[in-house]
Amino acid sequence: MTGIFATYWAEILAILSLVMGTLAAVHATMTKRDVRSAIGWVGIIVLSPLIGALIYAVAGINRVRRKSLISRRSRRFEELWKRLSEYGVPREVVADKFGSRMAALKSLGDTVGHHALLSGNRIDILHTGSETYAAICAAIDAAERSVILETYIFDRDPAGKRVADCLAAAARRGVEVRVLVDAVGARYSVPSIIGYLKDRGVPVASFNGKVIVGMRLPYANLRTHRKIVVIDGKVAFMGGMNIRAAFEGEHAARDTHFRVTGPVVADIFAVAAEDLNFETGEVLTGRAWQVAVDDGVQGGPAFARAIVSGPDSNIETNHKILMGAFSTAEKSIRIMSPYFLPDNILLAALFTAARRGVVVEIVVPSQNNLAIVSHAMTSQFAQILKEGCRIYNAQGPFDHSKLLTVDGQWAFVGSSNLDSRSLRLNFEIDMEVFDRDFAAAIDKRIDAALYHAEMLSFDALQARPFAVRLLNRVFWLGSPYL
Repeated sequence: MTGIFATYWAEILAILSLVMGTLAAVHATMTKRDVRSAIGWVGIIVLSPLIGALIYAVAGINRVRRKSLISRRSRRFEELWKRLSEYGVPREVVADKFGSRMAALKSLGDTVGHHALLSGNRIDILHTGSETYAAICAAIDAAERSVILETYIFDRDPAGKRVADCLAAAARRGVEVRVLVDAVGARYSVPSIIGYLKDRGVPVASFNGKVIVGMRLPYANLRTHRKIVVIDGKVAFMGGMNIRAAFEGEHAARDTHFRVTGPVVADIFAVAAEDLNFETGEVLTGRAWQVAVDDGVQGGPAFARAIVSGPDSNIETNHKILMGAFSTAEKSIRIMSPYFLPDNILLAALFTAARRGVVVEIVVPSQNNLAIVSHAMTSQFAQILKEGCRIYNAQGPFDHSKLLTVDGQWAFVGSSNLDSRSLRLNFEIDMEVFDRDFAAAIDKRIDAALYHAEMLSFDALQARPFAVRLLNRVFWLGSPYL
């Protein structure tokens, strides 16, 4: 056998390249939803059939098919949905309180989302890592029945160990605890937190670990980017904050997280429970995992909906909601994002809004933790400014917050960045909130970032050396995969 390969290795390699390249090109053509993505992958495969096919096998194939699982979830939570329906918000109520355009946005959410807009919620803003981790630990310490935690990055550092020790203490006193950490995110610290949790008796699983087979691929696809903690079915934490010490201290990186109570907690819990079931097969039932729906006030503020996105039947839900929001805006669109690389469809919606007279403000960090992304973002800025939008570089430490408001009465917060990875490849969870007080609080957070921000100008961006602009455009070519 070795002799045959040594003699005919060139022919064998050619046949292997032809077969693998053909199969990969056909798969990309038949399965990709976006024509540019399909053309890009086919081009890579044609240029290098063997290597291109291997790259496509690792990074291009969506291996997650969860439609049947989500169907089973719908049946499993059928009784819960009935209870939640009492807190549903009719379109006419939204129209009366927020206007007909916001009522249309509410109807869009009803159509493309898998969860209802619910009344009677309270959402508290947590402004720092120290504040967030203290609140999460206090809630875990007070847990009586159950804790479920799902996150992208969970570092084995002082912040991570503090949360892990609280989880272990809860498990020792009889609380049902489940932890789900993304397989890539768990590898941001070595050794990972997973072994630390297992050694202390905490049931933990890694999400989609089979895809990477032990490799550390920081930009691997199909990750859970969700950050969820639910305690006793009553209190939830969600937002953009991972669990790592980099967000604690005077000069730490910044982020924004949220403490949530009310009926929407039930939907947040259902998302985490579904992800756990997908990875482990475990179904969370029994008294420990009951959700306290009746904690809300029917008809009371805030009106909130869980927006669930991912490369399954929820694909591009966040993208669709944002398109609707940008089209709905009459006065203002305010965006704060660490990774602002929207596709041309979202950019066109922003440009159209700006031409209609809507004030479009975009805040990005002046210091980004990912230099490649910073270069790619900057390559788009001149075009964005030319179309009438405003861009600000927030000074100070890196800010990881993902915040968005429209007309001072609608907000969109959670784990989604405005890039292709979050809008198409990651599993994300966000909330849309119809509430003027909450939108005002988010606007205040954005105003604080703007206070010392630098407003960018078209002329200054165009005056940069050609080599710098070319470098930015080269990185921009890879933006669908950053």
